[in-house]
Amino acid sequence: MRIGELAAQAGTTKDTIRFYEKIGLVTGRRLANGYRDFSPETVGWLQYVRTAQTLGFSLAEIARHGEELRDAPDDAEALSALLEEKIRVIDARMAELAALRADLQERAGTGCPLRAAGQDG
Repeated sequence: MRIGELAAQAGTTKDTIRFYEKIGLVTGRRLANGYRDFSPETVGWLQYVRTAQTLGFSLAEIARHGEELRDAPDDAEALSALLEEKIRVIDARMAELAALRADLQERAGTGCPLRAAGQDG
């Protein structure tokens, strides 16, 4: 399937597919005329990539775990493990952000909010 057809079926742009190809997320073969040719399975993979991005996964994470998921004997179990790990990362980040918010709240309205907390000046 040529890149335009793939883009239409996957709901993305040709430029996005070219970028994904450049970073190794998708692979296509070159025909004698120079056109890219992609397998029909690439449509499903691109939909997976878009969903994973919506769920907060970076392209690097998707690339790293994509191969792992394809080779997993039970990809649903492997995917669940990845989602649980992502939840732990999000929980840790939320705790960091809550601490940052509390620090900002404490400093707001002080004489010099950029001094370390408790430091007089």
